[in-house]
Amino acid sequence: MFKRRLLPGLFGVLIVLSLLGVRAADPYPVQVLREISFDLYQRLKPREIPKDAPIRVIDVDEASLASIGQWPWPRDRLAMLVDRLTELGAAAVVFDMMFAEPDRMSPQALAGLIAGVDATTLPDYDAQFATALSASPSILGISRLAEGRTLRVQPKSGFAVSGADPRPALPQLVAATEPLPLLADAAKGIGVVSLNNELSVSAVRRLPLVWSAGREFFPSLAIEALRLAQGVDTLVLLGETKNNYPVSVKVGQFTVPTTSDGDLWLYYHRPYPELYVSAKDLLGFGYQRYAEKIVGQIVLIGTSASGLLDMHSTTLGDNVPGVSIHAQAIDQILSGQYLNRADWVEGLEIVGFAVIGLVTVLVTLSLGPLAGLLAAAAVLVGTGWYSWSSFAGQGLMIDPSFPLIGIAICYASMVFFQFAITDADKRQIRRAFGFYVAPTLLAQIERNGDRLKLGGEMRDISVLFTDMRGFTALSEKLAPAQILAVLNTLFGALGERIIEQYGTIDKFVGDAIMAFWNAPLDIKDHARKACVATLGMRQTLAELNARDAFGLKGSDIGVDELMIGMGIASGEALVGNMGLETRFDYSAIGDTVNIASRVEGASKEVGYDIVVVNATRAAVPDFAFLEAGSLSLKGKSRREPIHLLVGDAALAQTGAFKLLQLTHEETLRLLRAGHDVTGGLAECKALAAKVEPGLIRFYDKLASRRADFPAQP
Repeated sequence: MFKRRLLPGLFGVLIVLSLLGVRAADPYPVQVLREISFDLYQRLKPREIPKDAPIRVIDVDEASLASIGQWPWPRDRLAMLVDRLTELGAAAVVFDMMFAEPDRMSPQALAGLIAGVDATTLPDYDAQFATALSASPSILGISRLAEGRTLRVQPKSGFAVSGADPRPALPQLVAATEPLPLLADAAKGIGVVSLNNELSVSAVRRLPLVWSAGREFFPSLAIEALRLAQGVDTLVLLGETKNNYPVSVKVGQFTVPTTSDGDLWLYYHRPYPELYVSAKDLLGFGYQRYAEKIVGQIVLIGTSASGLLDMHSTTLGDNVPGVSIHAQAIDQILSGQYLNRADWVEGLEIVGFAVIGLVTVLVTLSLGPLAGLLAAAAVLVGTGWYSWSSFAGQGLMIDPSFPLIGIAICYASMVFFQFAITDADKRQIRRAFGFYVAPTLLAQIERNGDRLKLGGEMRDISVLFTDMRGFTALSEKLAPAQILAVLNTLFGALGERIIEQYGTIDKFVGDAIMAFWNAPLDIKDHARKACVATLGMRQTLAELNARDAFGLKGSDIGVDELMIGMGIASGEALVGNMGLETRFDYSAIGDTVNIASRVEGASKEVGYDIVVVNATRAAVPDFAFLEAGSLSLKGKSRREPIHLLVGDAALAQTGAFKLLQLTHEETLRLLRAGHDVTGGLAECKALAAKVEPGLIRFYDKLASRRADFPAQP
């Protein structure tokens, strides 16, 4: 019992520990749910759209392709674009595109295809582009490759490391697509254009700020743009003093916090049209009118044209060109609005979940499922509120998804476990009650538990009483344990016959059984079922005695087999729950019950094991009955006619029983007339020996019972 009480608590602790193990392992589905939660927070509270951020995007959009021609454009056009941006006062000109191959549309390249043309006399667009780059604060990009040739380009920025070397924790730039050496040498800066370390096509949530390439560090395009715009030569990479991972990057006057692998958590604002200037407008006439939009701006050049495949999804659900993500990173750094997931947050999440998980288990076990549900709901609301307020107020990202799902799993597991235990207990109780009531009755009790209250109703029922013959003498000769074993064997076997016929066992009193039919369920032909049950009980007892189920044969107590008497009465009785408000029994009381009890007691005087009253006999006319006279019962002013239940309808149709019945009736007629019935009784006993030997004892006593057979019944 002690272990059974501990089992739910141990199960709850096991569930919490298992969930903690999942959280500590942090598998991919847990990470996805966490990031989706943070995405939702950003959608609920995106970063405000900057009104005066010094950032502009020159967009190679669909209109530009329609005006100037398909991509890639001749690089003399790009040289013109750089020159005009420099002329208009751009603080930095940043290309979010690759120039890994020579310009195929350059006249020098085309001259090689025409015989007799001196290529050196023709313009070289790559050289023109390089000249424009060298005269401007320009930045070109390199793009990470999973494998390929090693890097040849060198970073333009210097790097200083403060603290432990964070190189092992940074994303690795093993190979990359890089600009032509001519262009790379001309540019003032080199930055990595790759948006993530996994080459993923999902929403871009983090942007690597610094990449490790062997002994060298390469900044991202955003960091390089800020460096060049501020005129800074060296970037400072701040590492954790004891562990080899970065904590921030210092770019001039800006210190940018990073994750442990050198990423910036991107905090997006909604796209806004003022950020973009179409490339065709700067390459056409009247470009000077855009001077106010360019002067002092960090200008990023990229493409939103769908055919150039540079569209990405943000956490806000927007599809934007990759160049705008770099622009958002720059603006986020300039605004100083950062999302923070500090190292201690994960520890807080694990410890916090352990506490709230155990509290949920404790409340559910001690106060029940409803209180557990309320506690779980309160925990979930509190966790969600704390997570949201931390994000909205401090930009602190505390995962709400795992506690929400984990507590739901924990609560559901506890409720299911308790349900399983309760269901097992219910089945055990159901099996126990199955010895007292029929399965259909038990099912009705289960369905109508609200009707279990004090009170009753008058119903027409059939009541059965049984009693063991010679129980007092037997109990004096057997030990209590032996008596109990005998009673359990007897009651178990006889009770099954009652339940088979949809009877309700009211009670066991010493060696007696009380049962009734037609309550609380409506039982059609309840008197018939009561008679069938008693005949079955007679047969069952005979089988038990035959195989010595009671262990009486061969003993020195002088009893080889058990005998019982049974009495049945049918009529109205009050049936319902009786007792206290806190403890009651479903029982029947009334004159019918008293008569059944008296009739069962009178079976000893009659000398037969099954005696029924007139009402029962009338309700089952096709069964084999024999008249047994009228008894003067205790508490009754009038005599009660009784009958012997000899057998069922099949026996009643046999010639042997019909002959016995005729002889029996004639003998009773002579008995009532005061004649000598010795011959009739002898003939009845001879016939009874062939039909039902138990009747012989009845006929032996019949001559001494003349008072029970008055001339006027």
